Amino acid sequence: MLRPGHHGAHHRGSAHAGGAAVLEEERGPPLQRVHCPPVPPRPAPVPLPCEDSDLPRHDGRVLGRQGTDSAQPYSFYHWHHIDIFNYFTHNMVTIPPAGWTNAGHRHGVLVLGTFITEWTDGAKVCEDFLKDEESYRAVADKLVQICHCYGFDGWLINIENELSASAVETMPLFLRYLTEQIHERVSGGLVLWYDSVVQTGKLQWQNELNQNNRQFFEVCDGFFTNYNWNEQNLEWMKGYSAVQGREADVYIGVDVFARGDVVGGMYETNKPLEMIRKHNFSAAVFAPGWVYETQEKTEFRHNQDKFWALLSDLLPLHRPVHSLPFTSTFCQGFGKSLYWRGKIERERPWFDLSAQQIQPELCSSKEGRGWLKSRACPEHVWSGGSSLLLEGLIPAEHTGAVAARVLSLHVPLASSTLLCVVYKASPGVSVSLESTVHHPDEDTVTSVSPVRLEEGHDVVSRYTRLCGLHNEKDWTVMCVLLEAQRGSLRDVSVNISRDAEDQDTAFSLRLGQITLLDASTLQLPSERIEGLCIYDVVWLHGSSSTNSHPPEVLLNATLRWHFKPELACHYRVHWRRLRGPDPRVAGGPLVFLSRAQSHLFRITELAVPAPPGLLEVLVEPVLKSGFVLPESQWGRARLSYSQDQ
Repeated sequence: MLRPGHHGAHHRGSAHAGGAAVLEEERGPPLQRVHCPPVPPRPAPVPLPCEDSDLPRHDGRVLGRQGTDSAQPYSFYHWHHIDIFNYFTHNMVTIPPAGWTNAGHRHGVLVLGTFITEWTDGAKVCEDFLKDEESYRAVADKLVQICHCYGFDGWLINIENELSASAVETMPLFLRYLTEQIHERVSGGLVLWYDSVVQTGKLQWQNELNQNNRQFFEVCDGFFTNYNWNEQNLEWMKGYSAVQGREADVYIGVDVFARGDVVGGMYETNKPLEMIRKHNFSAAVFAPGWVYETQEKTEFRHNQDKFWALLSDLLPLHRPVHSLPFTSTFCQGFGKSLYWRGKIERERPWFDLSAQQIQPELCSSKEGRGWLKSRACPEHVWSGGSSLLLEGLIPAEHTGAVAARVLSLHVPLASSTLLCVVYKASPGVSVSLESTVHHPDEDTVTSVSPVRLEEGHDVVSRYTRLCGLHNEKDWTVMCVLLEAQRGSLRDVSVNISRDAEDQDTAFSLRLGQITLLDASTLQLPSERIEGLCIYDVVWLHGSSSTNSHPPEVLLNATLRWHFKPELACHYRVHWRRLRGPDPRVAGGPLVFLSRAQSHLFRITELAVPAPPGLLEVLVEPVLKSGFVLPESQWGRARLSYSQDQ
């Protein structure tokens, strides 16, 4: 959803300041809501029904957080354009999968679930839970409990069936109570109503907010219109008394599939957004997954970037709030392989939105013969599944550097802040950094071009030693200091200049990681993983290999541990055999198993030597600072097993 007049820092719980919303449907394309004010608006995700779509929404539901081995997943990563994300299915109660919630919250975006009733069965459900105060309060309380338990931020209420006179009279009471309870129990919580039922109980989509449906709008946080509106609807609503002062809470529905008598859609979705912005409303963009469902899936990244580039000038920039240390590898939460420090760690496709890092701004510009374009690239990655690739041409007649903004965020700076970038550049070009800093006392923004620190500088030496970075093949580590900058970092840009004069220079630059940390804290933390335990153990007979030697069994088990979440980016899970059935055979080497995005992980069908045996599981924290903890600070637990188990 896009809300008018929103710009600057945004964080979870501040969606009412204006922004955008997106809708994701489990069996259909994602929905998005967009607000359009006098200043560039922004869209946010919200769930809407879409029965004819085919998105693989079940990707990423192993334990709700471990992802899948999906080769061509649907993913969303343009979070900086939205403020609200709503996950939608045609089940009565839809809980957003953990990966989508985690990715949204990491980018400061609110995530909503869906409560929907439909057809004859839906009417019966409504009659039952709206029959009296005790019943509707019980349903509302349960929705609040679900929301609180699973960590998302509220609900889209979608009643797609007729209501009796008594039920429609009770519905505003239910909505008011649910909204009050969400506000009380969920920080920044939100309840939205979809344009469907009217005050008589009839199912009559209005395509606007008017006297027939205002009673629902007045008791919740926002109203999501149906899609068959025209500009006359917007003009009328602008003067409607119920809207005055709440224009940003009216989300005008935009169907990207362009079904029915609608404005724009597909690669002309910018047209309805321009109209919505003109009248200062918010927008709900429904089903941007159109680019996945109707286009070549192998070109998904290209098509999704093309779609959002059409809207970018209409959407104000969303700057999520973060603290030091901060890091991003630009990973989109999926890839052809899993990389770790420039090397392939696991060579197979994967998808896990919980692993998605803060996303960069993508650019595409042309000036004369020169051009510059950025995109995510799944090859030659530093960490995760993708790096940020900038490509372009510096023509002979161009003087100076080519600049590209890569990150927009809100990070309060220390008195001395270390900014480090891991990159790989083509021959013939040089790379430097530039940043903008907001000074709240004077409410000014200044541009800072820090000098690159030499390799032998004490700060650089300490940082690379703590991170274990020494002569990384093909990758370069660049460090700069932002000193005496009272305020918050807003933007990080890279400048690319050619080394030779007066000749056309084609270039490529891969950014693998950006890290920000307090320069006064260049030391390993004392924290270690505590309480690693193994439980819910299930053994499967047989082997992952029919001719394995020695014989093997398959281990399934859950790991849980404790570590300060503010320190860790993710965790690497390892195992090793300490003793097998033959005591004469020495223990095995440490083997990487997988990554975990939280303090809970499920081992599935790990082939280990047949019993009796003893194995050890180790969990390594990967710190946001990039520092490498010694094995003595990892978590470790042993599992002894015998033939009787």
